Amino acid sequence: MRTLYVRIIVTTMAIMITSSIIAFIASNVYYQHVLKPENDKKVTHMANNIVDLYNGSDQSIGHFLRDMADLGYSFYLIDNDGQSKTFGKPFDTTELQSSVVQDVLSGNIYHGIANYPWQPFVTGFFDHALSNTIGLPINANDDSFALFVRPNSVQQFGEMRIFFAVIIGLALFFSFLFVLFSTRWIVNPIQSLTVATKKIAAGNYHIKLAVNRKDEIGRLARNFSTMSESLQKTEEKRQEFVASVSHEIQSPLTSIQGFSQALQEENLSNEERIHYLSIIEKESKRLSVLSRQLLTLSQLDQGNNELERIPFDLSEQMKEILFTLEWQWRQKNLSIEWDAKSTVINGDPKLLHQVWMNVITNAIRYTLKEGKISITVKKGKANVEVIITDTGIGISQEDIPQIFDRFYKADKARTRKAGGTGLGLAITKKIVELHAGTIMVKSEEGQGTAIIITLPQ
Repeated sequence: MRTLYVRIIVTTMAIMITSSIIAFIASNVYYQHVLKPENDKKVTHMANNIVDLYNGSDQSIGHFLRDMADLGYSFYLIDNDGQSKTFGKPFDTTELQSSVVQDVLSGNIYHGIANYPWQPFVTGFFDHALSNTIGLPINANDDSFALFVRPNSVQQFGEMRIFFAVIIGLALFFSFLFVLFSTRWIVNPIQSLTVATKKIAAGNYHIKLAVNRKDEIGRLARNFSTMSESLQKTEEKRQEFVASVSHEIQSPLTSIQGFSQALQEENLSNEERIHYLSIIEKESKRLSVLSRQLLTLSQLDQGNNELERIPFDLSEQMKEILFTLEWQWRQKNLSIEWDAKSTVINGDPKLLHQVWMNVITNAIRYTLKEGKISITVKKGKANVEVIITDTGIGISQEDIPQIFDRFYKADKARTRKAGGTGLGLAITKKIVELHAGTIMVKSEEGQGTAIIITLPQ
């Protein structure tokens, strides 16, 4: 039984057979305790009526019993001398103790049906044996006889026995047949899922299951399809990530390699040599920043950076970052609007330092000269809201949903000329989420950008 299809069929058939056996045993017990005594009373009543009918007739006992046998009864008549005669269908066995015959000849009634022995899987209702009869005395022509009576079940119920046998046989046949087809109907989607699982294991995520059922298997198939789509998107992002990393690394490496070869030329002027060296230094720093950011993202994804939550003053931390970046925003003659009172929160100062550094650096980078940057800290009952707004070049509505994707660079807001690796906001979003916070962006092209970060206190 290696397949689920065979397992279900064998299990179902075993249940059906076992249930049939249990039902037959239960019905046999019911017959022995309830129906058999009732049947004994009924046949005894019929036998007494037969004797009364004979007493009221002028026929000989032989002719009378022969006529009654045509109505569906079997009779066994024994006289005082032990001579016996059968009327109707002969009994299968005529074994009967002589004491029973003498007891009936003495005027007593023999209840052979009620006292018929219990036999496993045999109800006794259809056993055509002399011991399975009702015996009672009858007088004919001043002679005493012992008359044993039982209905001829074959004659009375023969057609019904065949009818019920056909019903049971057909029921079992069609039950087994429907089990085969219904099991196939149940198992087919699972087999499709098995095939789909093998395809996914082989790296093929473009799978659609044609399962339109509303039961558990249907829900499983829909969840499987959802998982397949999710894996497909994850794989696409992985490939895109690898391509982006390769591109971001290849560009500065190409520059470093090219200018290193140029430095080997003897006819270079001192100014050119210094210029080439500055480019190599700049590209090396880009590689260093890229590798550091990739390492940070990897650690954040793997959960290696456990949050070290301690209380610290958020406003003071942001002031330090503004002092650190003072040369950059003063070089562009940017004005800084500050609206933040002392606000203590519980968080990881090192990680949140990266958040403010990334956001404020972006604001400075993409704000034109003579522009303005506003920093506001609002303290609520349970949260702290930090709003960093600039009057920079802004972001298009099409780009806003993707700016937190890794290596994503909007056409206008993220150019190589402006710098950046496309990882800063991805790191920012990851750190904010680790702090159970949220980050939102509101922006219009040419109208500036507002970054809204909400953190629990």
